[in-house]
Amino acid sequence: MEQQTVLSLLANILAPSALLTSEEALKPYECDGLSVYKGLPLAVVLPNSLEQAQAVIRTCQQHNTPLIARGAGTGLAGGAMPTRGAIVLSLAKFNRILEVDLDNRTATVQPGVRNLAISEAVAAYGLYYAPDPSSQIACSIGGNVAENSGGVHCLKYGLTVHNVLGLKFLTIDGELIELGGKALDDAGYDLLALLHGSEGLLGVIIEVTVKLLPKPETARVCLAAFDDLEKAGQAVCDVIAAGIVPAGLEMMDRLAIQAAEAYAKVGYPTDAEAIVLCEVDGTANSVADYIDKVETVLKQAGAVQTRQSQHEAERLQFWAGRKAAFPAVGRLAPDYYCMDGTIPKARLAEVLKQIAAWSTEFGLPVANVFHAGDGNMHPLILYDANKPGELEKTEAFGKKILELCVHVGGTITGEHGVGVEKLDAMCVQFGAAELQQFFAVKKAFDETGLLNPGKAVPTLHRCAELGRMHVHNGQLPHPELERF
Repeated sequence: MEQQTVLSLLANILAPSALLTSEEALKPYECDGLSVYKGLPLAVVLPNSLEQAQAVIRTCQQHNTPLIARGAGTGLAGGAMPTRGAIVLSLAKFNRILEVDLDNRTATVQPGVRNLAISEAVAAYGLYYAPDPSSQIACSIGGNVAENSGGVHCLKYGLTVHNVLGLKFLTIDGELIELGGKALDDAGYDLLALLHGSEGLLGVIIEVTVKLLPKPETARVCLAAFDDLEKAGQAVCDVIAAGIVPAGLEMMDRLAIQAAEAYAKVGYPTDAEAIVLCEVDGTANSVADYIDKVETVLKQAGAVQTRQSQHEAERLQFWAGRKAAFPAVGRLAPDYYCMDGTIPKARLAEVLKQIAAWSTEFGLPVANVFHAGDGNMHPLILYDANKPGELEKTEAFGKKILELCVHVGGTITGEHGVGVEKLDAMCVQFGAAELQQFFAVKKAFDETGLLNPGKAVPTLHRCAELGRMHVHNGQLPHPELERF
C-alpha cells in the first residue's frame, strides 16, 4: 500500500513519460556496467528540473523509500544497482553545460553531461578537462564525482577530486547545498572532497564546477615493448625514479596487447610480453628533451623495442589501442570480470608474478591493463558464465587479487568504487573503528539510510561473519548504526 502511495505521489510530480514502472521499461536500469549483479527497482524517475528532483527526494524521504541516484550507468562495481522497493533517480536529463568562464578557466555543468563533452565544448578556446576515464565518451561528470574517477592522465593532472572546484547537491531532505566555487580554497571542513567517491550515499549531485586547463603546446608518446612482464613493471618505477613526471604512463600485457591490436589495428607489437606507453607534454623544446630521456630509461630497463610518436595522429593512434582495451578483451571470451585495485608502484612486478601464478591455478586467463604510473591496475579475468561454477571461481580469484593489493600496501579500488562488488574486500582493508567512522559520516548526511543503501560500506556483522575482522569481546560497537 505504501508503495502505491509513493507511485501516486510521483505521478503528480512528473510527466507520464518521466515515470517508468513497467518491467519492460525498468529492465535497462537493472544493473550498471557490472551486469553480474541485477535487481529491479520500484520505479525509475527522470526529472528535468531542480524542483522536480527535490520533490521526488522529499517524497521518498517522507515515505521511507530508498533512493538511488544514477548517471550514465557505466560504473563497474554495482554502485547503481537497484535494490528492492527503491526509486532510481536518473539524472540523464540534467545534461546542460551551464557556463564556460574563460577568465577563471572553469566550466559549470549539470551531472548528466558526458566527460568528453566538456573538453569538446571548450576546445575552441584552447582548453580541456583533464580527467579522462576510458569510458569518457559515455560516462557522466556526476558519476565521475561519485566514484572519484581517474584516467590515463591522472598521474600528472590528478583524479576528479583534484579537478573539481565546486558542487551543488541535494540532501535526503531535498535541501540544496553548495560546496566550494570558483576559488581555489574555501573555509570550513573540506566537504567538497568528502563528496568525491561517496558513491551516492551522502547526497544527489546536481551541479559541478570543474577546472579547465590550457592544452599543452605539444605531447608525444614513447611506446616500449618488453619480452618480460616483470621488466616492464620495473620500467614504470624507473621512469618515476628518474624524476620524470609523465602526463600518462600505461602498461598492457601480451593478452591485452593482442586483443587491442586485433580490435583497433594501431600497430602494437603482438609478440611482446608487455608494452609501456609513456606520454610527456608541455612546450615543444621540453617535450623533445624529456621524450628522449624516457626512451633512454625504458631501454635501460630492458625494452627490446621503442618507438616515439612523430606527429599528433600517431600519438592518438598509440592511445587508441589502450582506450579500446576493455571492449577488445570482450572478444576473447564470453565474459570477463574487470578488477580494480591500486598498489605501490615498487610492488608492481611482484603482484604481476602472483596474478600469473593464480591464473594458472584457477585455470582462468587474465589480461592485465594498468594505469601503471599511479599503481591502478585492471586485471581482466576471462571466464564463461554459462559454465557451472565458473563465475564463483572467477569471483574467488578476484577477491584474492584485492587481498593481495591490501597486503602489499595498496587499496581495493582506484577508480571504480566499492558498490556491491567489493563489500567483502572492505572488511579486509578496514577494521571496526574505521567502519564506525564511515557509518557516523553516513548518519550525519542521511540519518535514515535511504540513499543508495547496502552499497560501499559493509556492516560490521557482515565482516564478522566472514571472519575477517577482530570483534572485541564478541561485541559490535554502536549496533544502531548497522542498518546502514
